[in-house]
Amino acid sequence: MKLLLHPGYFLNIANFAAIVQHDICWEVHDNYQKQTYRNRCYICTDQGAHMLNIPIKHIGKKKGKQKYAEVQVDNDYPWQRQHWRTLETAYRTSPFFEFYEDDIAPLYQTKVESLMDFNLRSTEIICACLQISMPMDRTETYELHTVDMIDGRHLVNSKTKSTIDQPPYVQVFNDRNNFVPNLSVLDLLFNEGTNALSYLKDLKIDFPNA
Repeated sequence: MKLLLHPGYFLNIANFAAIVQHDICWEVHDNYQKQTYRNRCYICTDQGAHMLNIPIKHIGKKKGKQKYAEVQVDNDYPWQRQHWRTLETAYRTSPFFEFYEDDIAPLYQTKVESLMDFNLRSTEIICACLQISMPMDRTETYELHTVDMIDGRHLVNSKTKSTIDQPPYVQVFNDRNNFVPNLSVLDLLFNEGTNALSYLKDLKIDFPNA
């Protein structure tokens, strides 16, 4: 049975474990919601967990809710340059940053318009780095309750605490911070490299309606 997920910005480890372990369908007909992994991800710096946030263009309240697929990125602020510099500062000394740098850097060198398109592209690149196929199925309509799929859409909520039992791996600043779980998959990839896929396969994620 397929698992329904939201596309997000360099999705966290829980989401990517789900991608690795299931046949995925992307939810592309929902309304945009704030404070989710749709436009943010968390990495680890010398200060601990650090949020990278993609600024978006907001519509007026009179226009009502905005479809996620219609959300445009606000490029008035040089967020791409800032995000890449932050990633370099955080992970330049990690074991595998240079190995994946040429795959990921182009995302920050081309102007972005659509948030969803950018998120799907970032996921595609991570899938290539993990040497797995990028899920291509997308919803045709929005359904509040899934009928023939497992609903994993809650995994996009950044305020929901992860319940996965995540074994620690060595992070760049482990001499200064305790292990920070469920960060962006970038943290796992830069630190574990070719071991990242096996790590994701071994994580146990339970879905209430599975």
